[in-house]
Amino acid sequence: MAAQTAPLTYKGHPLRRKGNLIYYGSMAQKYIIMLQILSTAKEKDLDVATKVSVQLQLTDPDLKSRDRVVKKSEKDSLYAAMDVASVWLDRALSGK
Repeated sequence: MAAQTAPLTYKGHPLRRKGNLIYYGSMAQKYIIMLQILSTAKEKDLDVATKVSVQLQLTDPDLKSRDRVVKKSEKDSLYAAMDVASVWLDRALSGK
């Protein structure tokens, strides 16, 4: 029997990764963040993100994908992108 692992979270919201896309937040809520890693650089043996697109999106399945985007930005590291993403998501979900 496989051991169950707790889902990865950041500042209280779940993280899911599929290739170069990272989804931050829950589809059960009104908003979610999509982070797309656009370019990487080699640091010793690791690939490090050097350009990341951040999008605050509505989770409404009836909207077209381009109509779901509320805000977008590009950052030059995954850390900076996650920092912006957490602020945007918290503000959007609190209604500010």
